[in-house]
Amino acid sequence: MDLSEIIQQRVQKAQGLRALGVNLYPSLTPLHITVGKALEEFQEAKVVSLCGRVTARRSHGKATFLDIRDSTGKIQLYLKEGEIPEQSFLVLEHLDIADIVFVKGGLFKTRTGEPTVKAEELVLLSKSLRPLPEKWHGLKDVDLRYRQRYLDLVSNEEVRKVFVLRSKITKSLRDFLDDKGFHEVETPMMHYIPGGAAGRPFKTHHNEYSMQLFLRIAPELYLKRLLVGGLDRVYEINRSFRNEGVSTRHNPEFTMLEVYQAYANYEDMMNLAEGLITHIAQEVFGRTAFTYQGNEISFNPPWKRVSFAGLVKEKFDIEPSDSEEEMLKKLQARGFAKEVNKLTRTQIAKIIEEVLEQGMSLNPTFVTDYFASLCPLAKNRKDNPLISERFELYVAGLEIGNAYSELNDPIEQRSRFEEELKDLTADEQKCVDDDYLVALEHGMPPAGGLGIGIDRLVMLLTDQPSIRDVILFPLLRPQEEL
Repeated sequence: MDLSEIIQQRVQKAQGLRALGVNLYPSLTPLHITVGKALEEFQEAKVVSLCGRVTARRSHGKATFLDIRDSTGKIQLYLKEGEIPEQSFLVLEHLDIADIVFVKGGLFKTRTGEPTVKAEELVLLSKSLRPLPEKWHGLKDVDLRYRQRYLDLVSNEEVRKVFVLRSKITKSLRDFLDDKGFHEVETPMMHYIPGGAAGRPFKTHHNEYSMQLFLRIAPELYLKRLLVGGLDRVYEINRSFRNEGVSTRHNPEFTMLEVYQAYANYEDMMNLAEGLITHIAQEVFGRTAFTYQGNEISFNPPWKRVSFAGLVKEKFDIEPSDSEEEMLKKLQARGFAKEVNKLTRTQIAKIIEEVLEQGMSLNPTFVTDYFASLCPLAKNRKDNPLISERFELYVAGLEIGNAYSELNDPIEQRSRFEEELKDLTADEQKCVDDDYLVALEHGMPPAGGLGIGIDRLVMLLTDQPSIRDVILFPLLRPQEEL
């Protein structure tokens, strides 16, 4: 039977129930407990009221067994003709897999020890006009899983677990920062000027003000305005947007944690990142050892530190004092970017970082000593102005975090912004954020800032190969029809 025939058959059942006076979609749900609580507090003959989706049906003469599931678990129902009200029997006769029901009855265990509800009442709460995928054996089509995530969640228990864990990770993160005196804040998602990170923005338009706006690349410059305003410890779990490529590590819309602490520097941010992620691992998972795509990873501190400048010198013979032309020549001598005559420093940095990622340690590693020319928002080291006070955090080849000692000199910051404008490619758009510079001119305390990619962190901790596996609704090309 094809899908259209199944749907038509279900529509006819729905019409039959309506003709018998059954409300297919009642607005009032009777008081009930979760399946998980019923199983946890199981007691023979105890009367419980439950709600859930029908996932299986088995008939034995005048007896029918149903399985129902809610977000906390699955339980079996036993219904026998003549022992349930006529209205409940009518519902049972017209019931399909995927319908959502309310049931009331006493608990007991079958001869095989299966916890079961002997139904005294069955009420239809929602009639499903479409069947579940692949007869409830799980949704296998990867593209369809992402497009119809609701079916993925219904049919794949492991997928539900990932997103429950994501919620717990976020809660643990908040608890850790709140306990350290940080305040969670919200900053604008629509910006007059794209800034705070390197990236191509999405553009939008505000009709009433007749003005062009940009979806934020990062919340950094607004959060640092709050440091100027006297909020010394702030964080935001933010949605950010970059109009760039899509891969197993990149989605145009993603979730970041950004943290800013006054009277701190990038060394303090190392300690914060190490403590935060170790806390999440212990609190949510009860361990610091994980397996990611077959590789063993340990989050036990202290984490390794390596020098970006040292790695680049070793692999490419590139020095922080080299010009863009010199860097490009040295890359091309080793087989990279042979087809181009000019690259910006940002583009050169991306090539270098992609190569370094492949040889990075599986265990958490802080990469320090970035070239100052690649870090327009970071302070330079006092002992070497060509090197910035910055680190990036890598785990299993994934860049998870980025942190600076924040530049708070408004004159130097303006100079760097203006220098950045000379380095833009034709499809990039940026201008100097004068309002941010005015804020700095009022005095921003020395501070450390930290960004952590929530999606990638969840990938690591739940052993998921693609960022799409940890985002409920990843961006996909539209289909004409599902």
